[in-house]
Amino acid sequence: MSNNLNLNGLRLFVEVAAHGSFSEVARRRGLPVSSVSRHISALEQSLGQKLLVRNTRSLRLTDHGHGYYQAVRDVLSTLDLASEQVRGSASEPRGVLRINAPLAFGRRHIAPHLALFQARFNALEVELTLTDALIDPIADGADVIVRIGSLKDSTLLRRKLADQSFVVAAAPAYLERHGVPVKPDDLSKHNCLIYRGHNGEMPWRLRQGEEQVPSLSVNGDLRSNDAESLIAAALAAQGIVLFPTWLLHEHLAYGYLQPILTDWLAGSEQTDGAIHLLYPENRMLSSKVSAFLDFLGETVGRPAYWDRPVSLT
Repeated sequence: MSNNLNLNGLRLFVEVAAHGSFSEVARRRGLPVSSVSRHISALEQSLGQKLLVRNTRSLRLTDHGHGYYQAVRDVLSTLDLASEQVRGSASEPRGVLRINAPLAFGRRHIAPHLALFQARFNALEVELTLTDALIDPIADGADVIVRIGSLKDSTLLRRKLADQSFVVAAAPAYLERHGVPVKPDDLSKHNCLIYRGHNGEMPWRLRQGEEQVPSLSVNGDLRSNDAESLIAAALAAQGIVLFPTWLLHEHLAYGYLQPILTDWLAGSEQTDGAIHLLYPENRMLSSKVSAFLDFLGETVGRPAYWDRPVSLT
């Protein structure tokens, strides 16, 4: 058995194990599926152990493969960080920065700023993945993850980017036709456009000082797991929405949507609704991660630019 393990084969094995698919890794790498399979087979032959069980419908790690995957994944991460630190001692941050963010937030508040970020750090490449599914940052190889809402990842380091504020809003034309709600109970008489995510329908909550309405009874003729669809319906004067300001700020600034029930604080508790940048502990000394955390914090500002008054003149 050969002890000369191919580093590229190890990386491909880790990626296949993380994504559960030869074809997905081949697509990401721009390689033929046969090439990925050949590297994995050579690795298994070198080790004298089967690492993956493959058939036409599924792919899973063997017991040997599972333990090997965890060990190799951590070693490769340490190797990448060590290499980056050596290169970075004499130059600016470089390499590939892998960012994962929720779809809507990433489109609005990550992607538009990347050109300036990469102009400032032109030795960096960025791989931006937008998905609303929660990922394993170690398995997926992510350097920075944007998470919105309460956090459960105790193993991840975090930096708070911004509080998340919510607003109840509707198009002026809708309010002209149906009237403006003046108290939370009035919403029961209106067409509320309701977001339904992975955990069911998002509850509508309002509070004013010590007075809190735990969960409002709202109904409407449109429910969706896509915020953009509900916002489009609100812009067309179909009903009322409750969303964070980072989703609605431009529509509010231009008057396409009008905030209502502004004497009440809408949405979740601020601590549960905060927006955080998460990163694995082994990335904490990475210059590319530090550069991005500092850049995005500076760009978003305090308070976040989507919560500041906008001058349209």
